[in-house]
Amino acid sequence: MSQEEPRTADVIEPPEKKVGLVKAVGILGIVGGILLIVVAIIAWIAVTSQLTAENITIPDDAVAFQGQQVTGPFTAYVQADIINKHALEASGGQTYAELDQDDPVRATVMQASFLRASLFTSVVAYGVALFAAGMGVLAILFGWAIHRLASVPVVIRRANVV
Repeated sequence: MSQEEPRTADVIEPPEKKVGLVKAVGILGIVGGILLIVVAIIAWIAVTSQLTAENITIPDDAVAFQGQQVTGPFTAYVQADIINKHALEASGGQTYAELDQDDPVRATVMQASFLRASLFTSVVAYGVALFAAGMGVLAILFGWAIHRLASVPVVIRRANVV
């Protein structure tokens, strides 16, 4: 005598709790992600246009990008580096803080420091824009996943005793 296994039937039932808020959160994640990416692109373009407008050309003694115009994060970093090298050469290896207050080179080193700070600020702005875009992509993916999970019907297995 063989024992029959109880048969089961899959029944699709709507969830007992409302998932409208969960779906809304998913959609908000997608919209927020799109906004993050758009803002990141706008920031990237704004910083690039400002750097380009300055018409800064990287000198021939720089470590890279010699003769190119400063238009992005890498060229801005290289330009800041060469400015530091030139300022240290002009001051005999001393920084602004190490120079005497009446040293005539101090103004040149101070200006070099300001220029480097501005260039590094643009490098950081590029990094923040890239980070925002990355977070936007993650927000879109998480929003899509949350919305999709909230849209999946609930499957309940019930044993039918025969």
